Amino acid sequence: MSIQNIKGMRDHLPRAMLLRQYIVSTIQQISERYGFEPLQSPVVEYAELLEGKLGDDEKLIYRFADQGGRQLALRYDQTVPLARVVAQYAGQLALPWRRYAYGPSYRGERPARGRYREFYQFDADIVGSASPLADAEIVALLSDSLAALGFPDFVTLLNHRQLIGGIARVSGLDEAAAGSVYRAIDKFDKIGADGVREELLRSGVVPTAAAAILTLVQTEGEAGAVLNELAGHLASDERACAAIANLRAIIAALENLGISPARYTVAPRLARGLSYYTGLVFEAITPHWPEGSLLGGGRYDELIGQFAGRPIPTVGLAFGIDRLHDVMEQLNLGPRSNGTAVAFVTIFGPEQSAASMALAQALRKAGINTLLSLEPQISLGKQLKEADRRGARYALLLGPDELARGEVVLKDLRSGEQHSLERAQLIEVIRASA
Repeated sequence: MSIQNIKGMRDHLPRAMLLRQYIVSTIQQISERYGFEPLQSPVVEYAELLEGKLGDDEKLIYRFADQGGRQLALRYDQTVPLARVVAQYAGQLALPWRRYAYGPSYRGERPARGRYREFYQFDADIVGSASPLADAEIVALLSDSLAALGFPDFVTLLNHRQLIGGIARVSGLDEAAAGSVYRAIDKFDKIGADGVREELLRSGVVPTAAAAILTLVQTEGEAGAVLNELAGHLASDERACAAIANLRAIIAALENLGISPARYTVAPRLARGLSYYTGLVFEAITPHWPEGSLLGGGRYDELIGQFAGRPIPTVGLAFGIDRLHDVMEQLNLGPRSNGTAVAFVTIFGPEQSAASMALAQALRKAGINTLLSLEPQISLGKQLKEADRRGARYALLLGPDELARGEVVLKDLRSGEQHSLERAQLIEVIRASA
């Protein structure tokens, strides 16, 4: 038997986990700053709940039967479980509801860099509001989170599902043909304009319509200028005009929320593959990650209503923790710690072990992450090497002379400096500089 993990599923060793925990805690803090509340749901759902909700991606669902023969599925994302929760606990949830959730999901797709079969997402959604301010708050949360994580040069691309539909319709396509346009445009960043043209032609779109579609979806520039350009071409399509007005309202709200215009733009080529999106769609990109977007989301006003039996407008996003981790590791962003400890308490010798244990426990009770040497018989030099290997900032030495004077030697493992401190000062000094 080969000892290895399943392809597309990864083990995360301590150094990686420290960065991943930093990412999650940063996004959680910002989400709670925006008033979002936590939710946790099972990783297994009844398969029928997921089926018919994901379009072409439904083939990626992991399905299996339980002992009673009931068809179950591993969670594909956090969105469908949210819809079930809202329907199941309708009497206990006051709308609009801001919720966040974090956990693993599973997709049976071909693994690639930044794309895994087991992956972790942090979702944030506003359930029960159709206001463009809700859309703007979600985009603002995204922008604040990426900025807090230290991402340089990121931009959030904004679009609206009815803009792509409008582009298809004014180019001479009927409503039934619009689906092929969504699918083709969704591949734009992977296959380019020529590839999209071939996709459209293969799906039955005539060359003149394909050319018109490509011209409009490649409109670029400042957000307001792009909308003005599109408005001139789509004036005859009522739904597209409503979509443009909606995007204008979202952008105005982003300005009022203090989000820099350099952090977003309108991109008509953005489609987002999931079929349940109904309005705003968005993705954050950076030139430092050419493999695709950092994360994305959008408005889906019909999905939750399928479960609840009534319309419940919703907008949300999903932070892919695996992808954020990979990009941050590549760009050397975030903390680079080898461990969780701030202090490492050495043991000078067997006679001093009790005093060293008491010191370690006093530091822990003061809220300082502390490692205690487990090998009092080895030399201080080897203990100091272990402290450095574990990523501790400080090593504490407590020999017979220090004990007699009521002092501790504090060694800074970064600078190499060390000095004696009275026990009463020790905690204050570590807290002030750690």
